Amino acid sequence: MRRAAFAALLLIGLLATGCGSSGGDSTSGGASGGSGGGGRLIVLGASSLTEAVTKYGEEFEAAEVKPSFAGSDQLAAQIQQGAKADVFASADTDYPAELFKAGLVDKPVVFAANELVIAVPEGSDIHSLGDLAKPGVKLVIGDPSVPVGSYTRTVLGRLPAAEREAIIGNVRSEETEVSSVVAKIEQGAADAGFVYVTDEKGAEALEPVSIPAKLQPDVAYAAAVVSSSGDKPAAEEFLEGLVSGRGQEDLLAAGFLPPP
Repeated sequence: MRRAAFAALLLIGLLATGCGSSGGDSTSGGASGGSGGGGRLIVLGASSLTEAVTKYGEEFEAAEVKPSFAGSDQLAAQIQQGAKADVFASADTDYPAELFKAGLVDKPVVFAANELVIAVPEGSDIHSLGDLAKPGVKLVIGDPSVPVGSYTRTVLGRLPAAEREAIIGNVRSEETEVSSVVAKIEQGAADAGFVYVTDEKGAEALEPVSIPAKLQPDVAYAAAVVSSSGDKPAAEEFLEGLVSGRGQEDLLAAGFLPPP
């Protein structure tokens, strides 16, 4: 599963960093460079945060914010490999927790929650989770390495075995970003996909099919200041804004839920 692969990558990176730290080589220097202290914050965010974090970054006054969005697993791996970054915002709590244990980020905080829905094109014949089990349905889901894929498997794992297997049998692709799941549906390559409600709201031609509350996973987003940040005061201020300031307002406006 994704945790085992990431753990192996993390161990390799830590060994490499440890071997090079005494000599001050380029690997060590890259990890400690942070944002360079030049008034610029590099914020690595899960792709589902693109709209809200981009808007917040444009409003942030303590530093120039340079956001970069991708799957949470990819971003965590970048930090592990020494990429310059100041804040990491993940679509789950596991990746920040693993980086914290490795000493690569400060203590993570939960800053938002979300819900999973089934996104379908407008006018679709799919009106319920059970409809995904019908023969011929083309379904796209997240790869197990990314939070949306993990959350999807939590939902499927709570279904009766026969229904779960029928739905899994209709999966046509597994994507490494939730934005790719949305794109597949918009392009007509899939009839439905599991996405966050915030991503469905941002797609004009799609509509949501609700997932029963008893099947909903606990979708929590956590963020942390990267330990090697070159401007920790600004990074900490940015994080505080995500939790209870202007960033939180932008998250709520985008359809996120407040942190539990």
